[in-house]
Amino acid sequence: MASEFRARGAKQASPPATLPPPQYQPRYPPRDHHLDADERKALAQPGSLKQSQHAFGGLKLASSEWKLLAGIVVLAMCVRLYHLSWPASVVFDEVHFGKFAGKYIHGRYYVDVHPPLAKLLITFMAVLGGFNGDFDFKEIGLPYPSDVPYVLMRSLPALMGVGVVPLAYLTLRGLDCRPATALLGSLFITFENGLITQSRLILLDSPLIFFTALTVFCWVGFSNENHQEPFTEDWWLWLALTGLSLGAVASCKWVGLFTIATIGLATMKQLWDLLGDLKVPARVWMKHFLARALCLIVLPITVYMAIFEIHFMVLQNSGDGDGFMSAQFQQTLKGKGMRDTWADIALGSEVTLRHVNTQGGYLHSHEHNYPTGSQQQQITLYPHKDGNNNWRIIEGHSEGQRDYDYATEPLKFVENLMSIRFEHPPTHRRLHSHDVRPPVSDVDFQNEVSAYGFPGFVGDANDNWIVEIEYGDSHDKHSSSRLRTLGTVFRLRHALQGCYLFSHKVKLPEWGFEQQEVTCNKNAVKANSLWYIETNEHPQLGEKDEKINYRRPSFLSRFLELNHVMWTTNAGLTDRHAFDSRPESWLSLKRGINFWVRDHRHVYLIGNPFIWWLSSAAVAMYLVARGILVLRAKRQYKDLNNSFIVKYDQICGFLTIGWFIHYFPFFIMSRQLFLHHYFPALYFAILLTASIFDLATSSLRPKIRLQVAGVLIVAAVWTWWHFSPLTYAGQWTRGKCDAAKWRKTWDFSCDSYPASYSEYENFPSMSQAVVQATSAAPYPDGRAPHEEGDIEHIAGESAQDASQTESVIQQVAPGRDIFAEHANKQQPAQSSGDAAGQGAAGPVQEKLTSQADPAEQTAQAIQPPPPLPKNEQKELSTEEVAPPPEQPKEEPAAKPKGDAANAGAESEEEKVRKELFPDDTK
Repeated sequence: MASEFRARGAKQASPPATLPPPQYQPRYPPRDHHLDADERKALAQPGSLKQSQHAFGGLKLASSEWKLLAGIVVLAMCVRLYHLSWPASVVFDEVHFGKFAGKYIHGRYYVDVHPPLAKLLITFMAVLGGFNGDFDFKEIGLPYPSDVPYVLMRSLPALMGVGVVPLAYLTLRGLDCRPATALLGSLFITFENGLITQSRLILLDSPLIFFTALTVFCWVGFSNENHQEPFTEDWWLWLALTGLSLGAVASCKWVGLFTIATIGLATMKQLWDLLGDLKVPARVWMKHFLARALCLIVLPITVYMAIFEIHFMVLQNSGDGDGFMSAQFQQTLKGKGMRDTWADIALGSEVTLRHVNTQGGYLHSHEHNYPTGSQQQQITLYPHKDGNNNWRIIEGHSEGQRDYDYATEPLKFVENLMSIRFEHPPTHRRLHSHDVRPPVSDVDFQNEVSAYGFPGFVGDANDNWIVEIEYGDSHDKHSSSRLRTLGTVFRLRHALQGCYLFSHKVKLPEWGFEQQEVTCNKNAVKANSLWYIETNEHPQLGEKDEKINYRRPSFLSRFLELNHVMWTTNAGLTDRHAFDSRPESWLSLKRGINFWVRDHRHVYLIGNPFIWWLSSAAVAMYLVARGILVLRAKRQYKDLNNSFIVKYDQICGFLTIGWFIHYFPFFIMSRQLFLHHYFPALYFAILLTASIFDLATSSLRPKIRLQVAGVLIVAAVWTWWHFSPLTYAGQWTRGKCDAAKWRKTWDFSCDSYPASYSEYENFPSMSQAVVQATSAAPYPDGRAPHEEGDIEHIAGESAQDASQTESVIQQVAPGRDIFAEHANKQQPAQSSGDAAGQGAAGPVQEKLTSQADPAEQTAQAIQPPPPLPKNEQKELSTEEVAPPPEQPKEEPAAKPKGDAANAGAESEEEKVRKELFPDDTK
């Protein structure tokens, strides 16, 4: 016994010779003998102890379950495709996204804040339906003619909305949730009123949510394959599909970047876990990293850029989006090319000066004076090619200096720090500045710039400007030392005042034809005081002298420029809208969006309150439960060693992170926001709700679990049916509408509904309204529906009808489209240069003078065609991009009749632009 005691004691006193081998924890720790009801039932089945084979993507679905899924899809199609042709007129943002299809068909370049994939898909459906692109989708309520395949165009978002339903089911099954849970989640998606409304119209949110759901599904399938065995064919397939889906979701809307961030965080966690796994060699870890970088970074970027390449290939003609782009970009469009011009600039050259920063156009003057200040001739920035943009460079005078004869004496190039003058050939006045405040930017550091002079007057020192070359073209060695066309960017400093020729996004009032202000700024921001010369002519330059033109930009440069324009414009959408909302109101469904009202029917975007509030509660429940687990872990409880808890923590954690990333970034956005911006986050919240249901019912028998799910589904279906008149523009009564206002903040108008259903017998039925709306001659006198006089005619009759019924006229605004414009008001009036000598140059293309700080326009559309609604209303649209301001107009000194007519036609649009683009006096 002593020997035994000594041996045992020595063993305790001596440290181990070597460390024991590390004990690797499995991905899911032991379940501690926990078996839920489904697992106990499975073990009781014959052959249950046989080893099960791994299913593709982890989807273990029996044949009966596939039949169940098919039935769910059929049900979703019935819900989303029901009476898709109604309303038979333009609804909400169909004003914009339908119009974009016409621009694609005609190949006319436009600019929108959203990437082009969803719009291209809608255009594809329009082409299949034979749409010729002539219908302009001008106003909410404008009836669809019979030759517009609007039902087919709506069917694309509708079918994509249907596709979200099976994706939700399969995603929950891939997350190892039970069939009853997947059934619950997919039916919640099916009967969510907000998702239904968005998917029944020509809008972009349904494709966005579809590709978001597809991305999550593919990622879950990839994660299951990665857990089973990496680098197999199935593993690569799921990873590549995830990358393709990421590229597609980002190509629909930039909200898809939040989906990329969600998958990116999940990928980082996978790589971090692999890095801590000592059984994974460094070489294998690097292989994991490179595979994910290839499929989840390179592949989505490639897809995104390829969509823009298709966009550029289709839009090859000049259009209303030209003015947002640089001059180099515009040269790639048909009808916008410029002839080669001479490169060398010398005294006597007749040139056009273009502003660099604002893309506002050319230095310009006309025979109209300032009403205040010096009351001398106006100097502006004008975005169109015009004879009044021409300036002749002459030598800066000093006392006793002999005049230089540029026509006969040797060429004298314009070099850095040379003193020059600019003479305006059409009016024979010179570019001039003096110590007089400008009429608009009336501040001490700004001087007025005018055109001054008269026959026989040689000018004075206030006409002299010093050339300061800022930089030249790297491909032109001379452009850094002397002025060269297109190659030299320079500033013009006033010789006496020391101020710089300057322009910014401030518009002159109507007396200046709302053209862009030009001043001489002593504290000029450099970017706003840079100029370059676009065209150049000189009497001594001939065909043998060097000529130059814009270099055609590469695809990459055009791609980057367009995305920059989209970003700056999107960030500038900050004005309030009648139906906008902030993120803090979305969780409680504080208010919806008014889409359409006509014939005592209403389309109002509002979610299913039962599903909406339940999903918000599910998010809160998980956050509270996760906080409790963290606190218990701090007190040394081993909850996270339980595989059952770990499984649901990982599922719910992934879905909560997805919800968080798709929701909280909106809090830091100052731009206009609307309820539908929450829909991608809502998708994650609904999946989270189903996952928590799976956890809460895990110990119940399958039959009881299915009964609990049935109760929740019945509640969701009843709520969907209760609010369906707002979703489908169906019949409703005033009493039922008032009863449906569960919150005081829900602002759909109940006074537009009759007191009883019997009153609808006096109104046109849905089928009659569709026939009347699509008839070829909707007006009593057979006129076409696109004339402005007709709209005024309808407005008058509608006012009479509205006076005979009790109604509340509620405004509905389309989303803003700062790039949109009305075709009948597209061309600006010609300036005096055009009237005098350039009338044959063809129609002037519209350009927009600014990119940033666009304000949102609330476009009011008048309800058209017979039968005229008794409850007439003006409709607003929300996610739109406010129509771009009309181009600056200019009244010629001697106005031809055509110019006068054009100027009058634009006056209303110019007033709108003044409100959209407030003065920027920086």
